[in-house]
Amino acid sequence: MTSPRGPRSGIDWATPRGPVRASVVLFSSLSLLRLLIQFAGINHYGWFRDELYYMACGEHLAWGYVDQPPLIALISWFARHVFGNSMFDVRLLPALAGAAVVFLAGWIAREFGGGLWAQMFAALATLFAPAYLAFDSFLSMNAFEPLIWALCALIVIHIAKGGSPALWLLFGAVAGIGLENKHTMLVFGFAVAAGLLLSDHRRLLYSKWIWLGGALALALFLPNLIWEARHGWPQIQVVRAGQEYKNYPVGPLRFFFEQILFLQPVQLPVWVAGLVWFFAAPEGKRFRFFGWAYFIVMAIFIVLHGKTYYPLPIYPILIGAGSVPLERFLFAAQRRRWVAWAYGAIIVMAGVVSLPFGVPLLPVDTFVRYSQILPYSRTVKMERDATVALPQLYADMFGWDNLAATVGRVYHTLPEAEQRSCAILAGNYGEAGAIDYYGPALGLPKAISGHNNYYLWGPRGYSGECVILFGENADRYANLFGEAQRVATITEQYAMPSEQGVHVYVCRQPRASLAILWPNFKMMI
Repeated sequence: MTSPRGPRSGIDWATPRGPVRASVVLFSSLSLLRLLIQFAGINHYGWFRDELYYMACGEHLAWGYVDQPPLIALISWFARHVFGNSMFDVRLLPALAGAAVVFLAGWIAREFGGGLWAQMFAALATLFAPAYLAFDSFLSMNAFEPLIWALCALIVIHIAKGGSPALWLLFGAVAGIGLENKHTMLVFGFAVAAGLLLSDHRRLLYSKWIWLGGALALALFLPNLIWEARHGWPQIQVVRAGQEYKNYPVGPLRFFFEQILFLQPVQLPVWVAGLVWFFAAPEGKRFRFFGWAYFIVMAIFIVLHGKTYYPLPIYPILIGAGSVPLERFLFAAQRRRWVAWAYGAIIVMAGVVSLPFGVPLLPVDTFVRYSQILPYSRTVKMERDATVALPQLYADMFGWDNLAATVGRVYHTLPEAEQRSCAILAGNYGEAGAIDYYGPALGLPKAISGHNNYYLWGPRGYSGECVILFGENADRYANLFGEAQRVATITEQYAMPSEQGVHVYVCRQPRASLAILWPNFKMMI
């Protein structure tokens, strides 16, 4: 029998599982590499639109918001109070979450029986997947969702391998936190339960512990659920509005094609091998419920017209699974082992080539030229209002400081007496969030807006006798005032189209008080 040792190495790379210490050192090293990559681009470009909004939500802690559960606002509040107010401070936790997912992807491969090569390969593939790099480059719910799904997956794997059924309580606790992070956790929980029902592990559904775990998850989710019910289920309204007016529609084939792009086309054989392993290999069949779960997750998001990145948190499971049969096949014969190392090198090289599309490492002008040579990001389109020069991820990082500075200059041209009662009314939450973040240094009051949760925060007592109106829909909103003088136009070369040529008005003589006019500014999308 041939040895599974790698080239010029005394390490048994293909021995199932291998020593724990070696795995921990390997995963820790790759996780550290991932952190260093994230840190290299963490301060480039600017704040992402949603980050500004989440920081504003963190100043209004609640059990829910019209477009997300409460955890991301709490994380924002925590980061700013514990670490600081800089981009590095706010983006540190997402970067750490991404590094943890790299670690867990390798550990999933280990739990599936993979040797050190399979474990390394799974962690490496996850490390260089462009979508995960992009997720972890800024503060968002998407940075934490893969971590939560991976933790849940490891718990279920341990139970399926004969671990204590009381671990379903731990699953419920993690899933409950996941529900407070993003409601798509419901899809994963349902998919796992349905996968168990369709597999030989349906007996696990008869355990009292799985139902107690479900009850615990519901208890943790309940505060947000009550908030949603009391506010008329606004999350559903926002999702429907996004599907109708904002999201770029895709069919099933396009949906699947973008999964390939998100994870790197060269990684396709890995996660497809994972699916095949779940359904065809004797050692993989005991985890077949994950195969069913994948198809159920995909079907739900396709049928409900979800965004194409919604299923991405499930892929570390498939990558971990696919690394196992690849290792078994490639290390089974001496003549094939070089292919294993060559494939790993290809994953790294492809990852390096696509790295600037996940992490803002390059100067923006250089990136624009680079993307024209390799138009990776322009192949994927999330929203109808897409920019040409930059992908949406990066375009939404430009212009916010300039926008706030322009509004600040307009504000300080007003008589001092008028400044004290003048509202700053933004068209969307990114614009309002920019005022709220940069405003203190510019001597500006907090912004108001009718967009999403800013609408619930209301006009903050302003009468509307003096309003600086700017941003999305400003030209239409100006008609609600008897006097609307356009005093500036904000331009930003690389911003999204909705943030280019933004008009700024000084408005007076409102048609009614701002409290009465407020429903006219409502925008849920």
